[in-house]
This record gives sequence, C-alpha cells and structure tokens, in this order.
Amino acid sequence: MSFTQTGSFPASIIPSQKRMALESNYLNFNDDVTGDGTGLNFAQQYLPELYEAEVERYGNRTLSGFLRMVGAEMPMTSDQVIWSEQNRLHVAYKGLTNAGITGAGPFSCSPDLSGQTPAATTSAIRIGQTVLFSDEATGLIVQKGLVLTTLEAGGVGTGVTGFTFELYGTNTLNPALAGTPNVNIFVYGAEFKKGTPGMDGSIEPSFTQYSNRPVIIKDKYEINGSDTAQIGWIEVATEDGTSGYLWYLKSESETRLRFEDYLEMQMVEGENAKEADGTVTRLSTAGFLGSEGLFAAIEARGNVYSGFAGAAAPGSGAMGDFDEILKNLDKQGAIEENMLFLSRSTSLDFDDMIAAMAGGGYASTASASYGLFDNEQEMALNFGFSGFRRGSYDFYKTDWKYLNDASTRGLDSEIDGVLVPAGTSTVYDQMLGSNIRRPFLHVRYRASETEDRRFNNWITGSVGGAYTSDLDAMSVHFLSERCLVTQAANNFVLFKGA
Repeated sequence: MSFTQTGSFPASIIPSQKRMALESNYLNFNDDVTGDGTGLNFAQQYLPELYEAEVERYGNRTLSGFLRMVGAEMPMTSDQVIWSEQNRLHVAYKGLTNAGITGAGPFSCSPDLSGQTPAATTSAIRIGQTVLFSDEATGLIVQKGLVLTTLEAGGVGTGVTGFTFELYGTNTLNPALAGTPNVNIFVYGAEFKKGTPGMDGSIEPSFTQYSNRPVIIKDKYEINGSDTAQIGWIEVATEDGTSGYLWYLKSESETRLRFEDYLEMQMVEGENAKEADGTVTRLSTAGFLGSEGLFAAIEARGNVYSGFAGAAAPGSGAMGDFDEILKNLDKQGAIEENMLFLSRSTSLDFDDMIAAMAGGGYASTASASYGLFDNEQEMALNFGFSGFRRGSYDFYKTDWKYLNDASTRGLDSEIDGVLVPAGTSTVYDQMLGSNIRRPFLHVRYRASETEDRRFNNWITGSVGGAYTSDLDAMSVHFLSERCLVTQAANNFVLFKGA
C-alpha cells in the first residue's frame, strides 16, 4: 500500500503505514520547506520590520488659504453679482487719435472720443476751462490753452465733438501737437473775464459697472461596501487629521481636501466662456458661461508687469522694475498697504532687491509699519509675511505655494506673482441701493433662507450610514456654487514671466 501526495502534507514529510519515529518524518530547519528551490527554511521566516505610517514626502499638500488672507465670503441670492466703481474725478483724455489740431489761431481740436471716459461720444471740456496738451509719444512736448468755443458737428444740441482754443504765452502751436498725432489732454482749471456769466453746462458723474456669475463646482468619492470593511496594514493620515487603517478614509479625506483646493483655484483661474468682446463660443452656446477669476480680472482691468528683474544681476534689475510699478500705482488708487504673493524665484528677486536697499544686509522686516497686522511684526511673521517700505507704500511679502507646487502653477512659468491691495473699497450695491464697504477681493456664494450652497456635502447609497438606495456602495458628494468679486482691479498688479 502506498500514499499519494496531493498537497495535503508538506513536501518534506513522507507518510508511513505505521506510527514510527523515522528520519523522514522530522522537520529540519535547514531544509527547503517551500520545495521551489529557493532554499528558504523555517529558520528564515522572520517577521519583516514594517513602517505602518505613510511617509509624508510632500509635506502639507493643500494649496488653499490665499483667499482667506485677502478676502471674505458673503452670500448672494442671484445668478449674477453686479457692482459699480467710481471713475476718475478730473477730466482727461489719453491718446486721442486724429486730434486734428489745426489753424493759426484760434486753434481747432476735433478729436476722436470713441472709447474715452468720462464721455464716450461727447467732450466734457467746456468754454472757459484751461487745458494742458502733451504729445503721447514722449510726453515732453507740453502747451497750455484756454477754451474759447465748443464745436457740435451735427448742430446745436447734438453733443460737443470738439473745441477751439488759444495758447498761453505764445501764438505758435508746437509741430508735435499739430495735425493728426495722438495727444493727451487734461483740464486744470478755468479763467473768466470780469462781468461775464458763469460756467456753461455741467459734468455729470459717470460710473463703470462690472458683473460676475457663480459657477457650480462638484466632486464625488465612491467605494463599495466590501472595501469599507477591509482593513489594511498601512496607517493612513491626512492633512485634516483623518487617521486609521481603513484606506477608504484616506481616499474620502483626500477627495475633500482636493475639492477645497478646487474652490480656491477656480476663483483664481476662472475664465468667462465668451470672448472679451462678447462673441459667443461653442462652450457658451452649450450653456457653460464660466466665471471671471482673479488672473482674468487683472488681465482685463488691472496692471500686468512682464519680466520682473529680467536677466539682470540679483537685485539690480528688480529695483528699477519695482519703481516702475510704484509709479503706476501713483496713477491709480495709491493704496498705502499692499500684499505680495510671489513664486519662489520672484520672491528671491525681492529679497535681493531689499538686501540691496539695506546695503547688502537683509533688513526688510525692520522697515514696514505692519499696520495691516495691528503694528505687530511678530504677527506678520507668524502668517509668513515679511514687510518693507518703498516710497510711501508698505508691502508685505510671502511665498504663494500655488505658484510653486509641481502639480499646479509650478508646471508653467506664466505667472510669477500678484500684488493685492489691503483693506476695503467703497462700492454702490445695486441690491441695497447704497454705498457699502467690501474687501477688494471677496467670494460670493449662493444662499437663501432655505438653501446654503457655500459647501454642501452628503452621502448616498447603502453603506456608511446612508440608506438612500440599494446600491452596495457609499457615494460622498461635494458641491459649491460661488464666484469671485475683484473690485478696483486697477490697484492690482499681475507679475508675468517674460
């Protein structure tokens, strides 16, 4: 009688007909216990040293936080948010084409006013006002004159389209202003003779209206019921404090963190589906309208500076470029305190620039007033800001992780940073019918007395405590509807790569 080995016994054990102590029935720790020729034996079956926790090789991977620093979140009940912004107080025209200054005295000026403010089609220059003319090409040729009469191309009451004037101090018009070159004009006062009537006509203030619309942002995580009961050997831990040996906890938590980043990135990167002139696109025709984000708003209504510091030596090129930016800020709102969110390379350019200002020593944190942080330098540093002062402006600088992360804007070199004015602005609210103060940057989300769509999160399926369907799975849903309001974009500066 013989036994057939069918896998019921280890290969090293040979069955016997009788219960006997045979050499072939003993286990040898040095024998090949697997029978596959690898030579592994019982003496080598050690428990491996396991690192149960994941290694956080990318540190904190979340990117949100920019809008929390510079803005606020407020509810809205409509499909559109509309706000109005003040125009400039004084009358000026820049780059008038075909100014047509002709004659030997009095001189006649019939400029093309299309696209100009404060009047799109009619001039706001009146009889008796004193005006300054300069050539747009260099700005160095300047002459001053007194408006004598106004011109109405279509007859009285059709709107002023030009004026006649005489020059102060000379009867000769500079050739650089004559004919059809582009000129700049602004009103600096008025002069009337004794015993004459007052100013004829008045200037009605105008405003510029802007709008934006919210977009619906969604995401979802799903896992079947079996996998929710499966314990792994890796202890998971995420940025929001979730931990344990259930892998789906990590997946759900990371979906939530990723969605929270999407909420901010959408506000920063959002684009309107239509073209800038309102031309429809295939996307807008399909019903996707888009929403104007921060970068798009600054590109359209703000200031864009390309090639900051350039290829110059560290600090040397940055100083000249930065002073150009300050000169432009003087022409805008001249807001004293501003925040700089920069990429790593641009931040280092600023460090080198500040070091050059301090004679080679980095002294930026000793030169700003820190009014934005209750005048406490330690508070600013805790938020990751360092401050410096240049001219009449205070700047608070920090690195913007979004521009450095290799999975977001770190992939390209288009955006180097953004300058955001601190504080609030006064605007006219169409809904309230009054002036209100709002942060220059703030988020509006859809909400009413019965529904709040700021951040919605719910579970469907038949797993994880939800019993909404017979699907043997847990689906975690995320939704938000929001848009970004960028007010007074003329005070923002977008730094772009050259």
